[in-house]
Amino acid sequence: MLEAVFETRLLPEAFGYYGNPAGRVKHAQEPGLSPLVITYLGKGKLQAMKVPPRLGTTGRREIVVGPENRISFSDARMPAVLATPWLVAYLEYAARDSIAPLLDEHERSVGTYLEIEHLAPAPEGATVVCSSRVVHVEKQVVTFQIEARDSVEVLARGIHRRRVIDVDRFRGRLERKRAELGGG
Repeated sequence: MLEAVFETRLLPEAFGYYGNPAGRVKHAQEPGLSPLVITYLGKGKLQAMKVPPRLGTTGRREIVVGPENRISFSDARMPAVLATPWLVAYLEYAARDSIAPLLDEHERSVGTYLEIEHLAPAPEGATVVCSSRVVHVEKQVVTFQIEARDSVEVLARGIHRRRVIDVDRFRGRLERKRAELGGG
């Protein structure tokens, strides 16, 4: 547990909005460690991130459509195009990578929600740019606007949420679940 917790007021623009309408954040200092920005989650829980993401933080992943990410059912009549599951993965990677530098060593972000409209195909050989932009942050949940496009048009757009988790707690939860499932 963090010690010497005190409250201070910062302008929301200083670090971005993190689900705290008054722009209040908590700072904590453990002996020998640098200060961390902490958001209060209620019920005595604190969630630490090095720096909460700012609204407008962006991510980008550029790929080329090829044998490794195209549909598996292309044939003489059905052209080879970027497969939707791969498109979704690249959009998630763009979002994940955009906030990864802001997380502490013991934290990762995991996808929890995705709503996407796949609007157009991308043919084999096309370069596709998948981008994400932070549009809302509340406690440990970050919401992104996501979009994919090639040089001609928008291929997909939607909303994606990621939750910042503690990897040790996550691992413990999975170990308990494996035991319940009989997988040791």
